[in-house]
Amino acid sequence: MRKLVIAISMLAFAGSAAFADPIIDRQALMKERGKIVGGLAKVAKGEDSFDATAVLTQLQALQVNAEKFDVDALFPKGSDAGDTTAGPKIWEDTAGFKAAEDKYLANVKAAVAAAPADVDALKAQVGAIGSDCGACHQGYRIKKG
Repeated sequence: MRKLVIAISMLAFAGSAAFADPIIDRQALMKERGKIVGGLAKVAKGEDSFDATAVLTQLQALQVNAEKFDVDALFPKGSDAGDTTAGPKIWEDTAGFKAAEDKYLANVKAAVAAAPADVDALKAQVGAIGSDCGACHQGYRIKKG
């Protein structure tokens, strides 16, 4: 019984530590997202060669990343101050922000489900995903500089 209590306590601590600093956690997820999308964009632009298996693996990684993006945990009240470019509209229009993220996730899932067989199919998918990223950054992010 004691071991069970310790195990449950450790799991609870691990779960709370997963989002210990929402600013750092969301920045890490967005950096990872940017890296994956950047790699896919290089393939779509012809800068890297198209490999259907590698592209699907990247799309699946993008889906995992998107599924980790918990708006409530990553953008709690009070996490608008500090080293962040998250715009105030996130907290003013949380429903709209969540809807934008849901649209993005749906497009990523669709890209995984319809794994691109060639560069042209990937271009269309990267275009939809990139459009989602751009729209969210326009409305919910403070521009640097």
